[in-house]
Amino acid sequence: SYVEKFTDFLRLFVSVHLRRIESYSQFPVVEFLTLLFKYTFHQPTHEGYFSCLDIWTLFLDYLTSKIKSRLGDKEAVLNRYEDALVLLLTEVLNRIQFRYNQAQLEELDDETLDDDQQTEWQRYLRQSLEVVAKVMELLPTHAFSTLFPVLQDNLEVYLGLQQFIVTSGSGHRLNITAENDCRRLHCSLRDLSSLLQAVGRLAEYFIGDVFAARFSDALTVVERLVKVTLYGSQIKLYNIETAVPSVLKPDLIDVHAQSLAALQAYSHWLAQYCSEAHRQNTQQFVTLISTTMDAVTPLISTKVQDKLLLSACHLLVSLATTVRPVFLISIPAVQKVFNRITDASAQRLIDKAQVLVCRALSNILLLPWPNLPENEQQWPVRSINHASLISALSRDYRNLKPDAGAPQRKMPLDDTKVIIHQTLSVLEDIVENVSGESTRSRQICYQSLQESVQVSLALLPALIHQSDVTDEMLSFFLTLFRGLRVQMGVPFTEQIIQTFLNMFTREQLADSILNEGSTGCRVVEKFLKILQVVVQEPGQVFKPFLPSIISLCMEQVYPIIAERPSPDVKAELFELIFRTLHHNWRHFFKSSVLASVQRGVAEEPMENEPQFSAIMQAFGQSFLQPDIHLFKQNLFYLETLNTKQKLYHKKIFRTTMLFQFVNVLLQVLVHKSHDLLQEEIGIAVYNMASVDFDGFFAAFLPEFLSSCDGVDANQKNVLGRNFKMDRDLPSFTQNVHRLVNDLRYYRLCNDSLPPGTVKL
Repeated sequence: SYVEKFTDFLRLFVSVHLRRIESYSQFPVVEFLTLLFKYTFHQPTHEGYFSCLDIWTLFLDYLTSKIKSRLGDKEAVLNRYEDALVLLLTEVLNRIQFRYNQAQLEELDDETLDDDQQTEWQRYLRQSLEVVAKVMELLPTHAFSTLFPVLQDNLEVYLGLQQFIVTSGSGHRLNITAENDCRRLHCSLRDLSSLLQAVGRLAEYFIGDVFAARFSDALTVVERLVKVTLYGSQIKLYNIETAVPSVLKPDLIDVHAQSLAALQAYSHWLAQYCSEAHRQNTQQFVTLISTTMDAVTPLISTKVQDKLLLSACHLLVSLATTVRPVFLISIPAVQKVFNRITDASAQRLIDKAQVLVCRALSNILLLPWPNLPENEQQWPVRSINHASLISALSRDYRNLKPDAGAPQRKMPLDDTKVIIHQTLSVLEDIVENVSGESTRSRQICYQSLQESVQVSLALLPALIHQSDVTDEMLSFFLTLFRGLRVQMGVPFTEQIIQTFLNMFTREQLADSILNEGSTGCRVVEKFLKILQVVVQEPGQVFKPFLPSIISLCMEQVYPIIAERPSPDVKAELFELIFRTLHHNWRHFFKSSVLASVQRGVAEEPMENEPQFSAIMQAFGQSFLQPDIHLFKQNLFYLETLNTKQKLYHKKIFRTTMLFQFVNVLLQVLVHKSHDLLQEEIGIAVYNMASVDFDGFFAAFLPEFLSSCDGVDANQKNVLGRNFKMDRDLPSFTQNVHRLVNDLRYYRLCNDSLPPGTVKL
């Protein structure tokens, strides 16, 4: 439509030309913005409005970068645009509120998810809040003084609901029944939810260099948020009966969840406050954190709706991970959460919530406290507490261990699977979260987990045919290898690798891989990922496993998948082979740099030649298959090995493989099977040919042309003559592509001739 085309024109004008035109003093830029403002807020469709918000976003980004590049003129630039920006902010805020825009907002779909997993309403709100945030970055004081009073108005309504709560036979009821009142309350709660998201989105503009300057505003916001979350938890608005339960109950739950999420957004501000408070020892900070925990703890319960429960869990994780106050563990509300999670008789939370709460509790004990020296970290006490936490969390799991002495009580397989899933999801998450932390944190974590890891290793061989369980166990071991392999120690790591190598027999691998897309395939992928971590380990510790790992790859896994698609297993297998070569080059080429310089490259001694040849043959085979992703990955691996280890220059490659690879790559170009990779293939052909240009021009090229089908001798001669002997990269690749195109052209012409035609 005309309007859409005009909007596209405006977008191009702002993104491409405004930078130039704005510098002309005659151009009425403020007038232009006034017209753009009117155009934006008179759009007849939501899509049109979104497109206009995109234009404002481009303009605000331009303004922000302009100010950053000309800090001296900051005030002058802002003064010029201040009125327009404040007007934009106010109108965008009005547009997300039911109070001002109910008819339009009720048209938005809040159920169907788009490709970005957002509903139409969520997209509308998110795009609006991005504009609000960008104005906040430019005019923090104005933005805050515009937004906060609006938030306050809606908060008053919410906080005033307590007076309408009455006790009924089955619990508490909200005594607001008139249809008009219910509708007004619904609108106010929806607006409060949106404004809480807006306040959360602005959290980043109160931290860093501006922390002190904007401290008082941020403190006001955080105190209000803490008050609101506590209020919601204390009077249990999420469990209250209402006159219109299908509308008001979700509204009340959403406001409570959004208040927790908004408070979580201020966790980095709280962390900065924590380090300031540490120096001044302020009671105000302690009260903020304690009150927040009083609001969170009652929500960590199976009786609370999932949306609210997960918001509370995420806030708890942020307090434990980002803020890390020293006194967190001594707060009674936190003790209550510890007791609930470690109590065997308590009902388990939903999986996601259980994982988050356990992560938070583990982090409270494992992560170093900021601003404290090592000798004040209380590691011994924290280590004991962490061990007892993990012991309680893995109680049922450790009881699954087969005991040689006692007769085994047979548990139904499904029950065993549930215990394994529930325990390993928690333990894996704990390991993943500590993997980037200090050595001490990882040591304590592994000490606590040691018995569970040994149980896992003992259980694995018995459950190898249950691919869903094996998948979870290998996922756990992969996380352990990535995060705690140093802490596991060499002997135990060797034991794990040996167990895996014994367990994955050829039959077991075939059984797993042949069901493509199955859990069995994922098990093999994870096993190969674990071996990738092992072969990259520096030093001599795991070198004895190299022959077994290479043999597993080339004699057991590769023959099964060579002629099958198996894209995921193939990608992991070739990555493992590449990492084996890249990090263990001396397994094949022993000599030192000095020796090779003294002797000359040609005589470089080689070991394990059959294995190396088999690996290179597998790479060559992969270039003959249609999988373009694998082709690209493997071409990159060969090029990397050449850059780092001079692969193409090695005698074995140069004399027996070089021109085979060049031949395969040229055939791929001729057949146009991987046209997207033309450039990469051309460069690889050059890098290989440049090792022996004389051989390429004198022997390979004539041989390649003579073996080409579909062209006559005369055409072959023309192709050979036209290939110039340039040795620089741009000219050489241009010649290769010309050769390929001419060859294709000749074939096409010859194929289209009628039978019996005499060729001159």
